[in-house]
Amino acid sequence: MPALTAQHTPARLGFLSTTIALGLALGGCEQSTPPETINVVAGGRTFTCRLALDEPARDQGLGGVTTLGPNEGMMFAFPDAELHNFWMRRCIMDIDIAFISPLGIVTAVHTMKAAELQRPDETEAAYFARLKRYPSFAPAQFALEVAPGALDSLGVKRGSRIEFDQDLLKRFAR
Repeated sequence: MPALTAQHTPARLGFLSTTIALGLALGGCEQSTPPETINVVAGGRTFTCRLALDEPARDQGLGGVTTLGPNEGMMFAFPDAELHNFWMRRCIMDIDIAFISPLGIVTAVHTMKAAELQRPDETEAAYFARLKRYPSFAPAQFALEVAPGALDSLGVKRGSRIEFDQDLLKRFAR
């Protein structure tokens, strides 16, 4: 058996074991909570986007928002790629939307127009029935919403690539 030297004292071995264990634990950790925002690059412009990762957040969307800055938006993520339709429920400003495949390819782009808000004498069902639908045209797992006219001015159209951390959003979408 080799003799213990200063390099192999029990205290030093304990420190090395703890350091290795901590390194493995930290290196193997994934983010456990979603970030509040994510950077999305569309048409060469970086947008800082709030996230809509679950049904309540997706339902709320940008409803009630009156303005978006030139580099602001919202990114919607779904658990799976499917055909989607968005509408302008409780929205008081026009909004550009790009539906995006799981690979970051745009499937459809629309400028969604603000609709008349629900009237006091109108049922929720009647209000929902009259809202225009904006389709993804192909299975999409993500949707980017930004200020009206932004996507057109940046040349973003069907087939364009939008860059963002798809894996991060896929992990947290529910």
